[in-house]
Amino acid sequence: LLGKMLECGMLERDRQTLKRRSASLLKHLMVDEMLLMLLQAEDILTGNMAESIMAEPTSQKRSWHLLQILPKRGPGAFSCFCAALRETNQQFLSDMLTQCPERDGVERHMKVDGNVNIRCHVTAHRIYTSMEFSLDADSPIKSPVLPCSADFYHSHCQKAYSMTSSPRGLALVISNVTFDPSVTTELDTRKGGEVDNEVLRKVFTELDYLVSLHVDLTAEAMKSCIESFSRRPDHRAVDSCVVCLLSHGVEGAVYGTDGQLLQLDWVFKAFDNAHCPLLQNKPKMFFIQACRGDEMDVGVEQIDGPIRTGSPSCEQRDAGRERQNESHPGQGGHDGRRIKLPQRSDMICGFASLKGTAAMRNTKKGSWFIQDLDMALRLHARDTHLADILMQVNARIKEREGYAPGTPHHRCKEMSEFTSSLCKDLYLFPKYRLPSMQI
Repeated sequence: LLGKMLECGMLERDRQTLKRRSASLLKHLMVDEMLLMLLQAEDILTGNMAESIMAEPTSQKRSWHLLQILPKRGPGAFSCFCAALRETNQQFLSDMLTQCPERDGVERHMKVDGNVNIRCHVTAHRIYTSMEFSLDADSPIKSPVLPCSADFYHSHCQKAYSMTSSPRGLALVISNVTFDPSVTTELDTRKGGEVDNEVLRKVFTELDYLVSLHVDLTAEAMKSCIESFSRRPDHRAVDSCVVCLLSHGVEGAVYGTDGQLLQLDWVFKAFDNAHCPLLQNKPKMFFIQACRGDEMDVGVEQIDGPIRTGSPSCEQRDAGRERQNESHPGQGGHDGRRIKLPQRSDMICGFASLKGTAAMRNTKKGSWFIQDLDMALRLHARDTHLADILMQVNARIKEREGYAPGTPHHRCKEMSEFTSSLCKDLYLFPKYRLPSMQI
């Protein structure tokens, strides 16, 4: 059936749309692994096709190669391509293709459950139906986390942290979206933050973590929640832990919904070797989606660089106003005769932005950093250690630009970073089970 359907090629109207918009597509289109994987998932591309496209030496040649293949891949290729553009933060290109005035009304649209459009292409032979997810869907469909192979595990486990427990660890996500207007008028609702919550819950659940999600906590409630989490006896039986904090913020602290600050140094101290002995020598991962200052990165023109944008509109930032807040004194470390550990070790922390700068968030798709972290984990956790995954996230963030014409966020930039005191490679070995653990 697939072979017969592909014989028909793309609808003539869609073919002409791609042809008319080819110059703009070659100029702006970002062809990466995620885009090609989404097309493979819909059987628009084969694995060999995707490999041949990625083998092209430049971005423009990859785009040209893809645009040569698409018209030959059946009547659903066009709508699947547009859906893949939306999933990879290229909504403006999808809009350019689907909203051009030359397109007629042959397509029929039906709403299903408020989030999904069914698009029916009527041809002389059949009706071909494909799914398109609307921009305001709460949880965009992503590729599943790719599994680690047994060969990869056995060739890398000796120099890596142990990561075989099931679950791999406990994960805590604290996300502040709505702030109390009666105590602070300077912290706006973090529109799109609810999308980040679902993205993190799903990806870490797929990575075999037990995820606890807490939304809209005051600074004191955040502190209490973190203390309770760090003291859970379950940490003894697992190999790692994850802590995600999403809020407005300043350098070194994040806001509670009451406008009070929680110091990040206190958070890290709650999981150090003195205060969280059950996680000694185990990797502790932190991801901070918050501004570290008010300065917006307006970017610098790259010499001989391409002219393009790489993010849909609706950009906001997660900045807040700097306030004075007392630091929280820590307790002394253990003073025993056993082998000593440093007070703090085996931690890695990904920050959405650099010191002093704002972190960008799309009100429909969620935060840039969380989007790219999710994508990188899904595609690369199977064979890449976390430090390199966060380096890939940095590279993705570096390429992004805000697309919000007429606002201060148009063509804005962001740069993420990470710090690490890891002492081994940290592979998550997704979906791998030791033979003795197989059911």
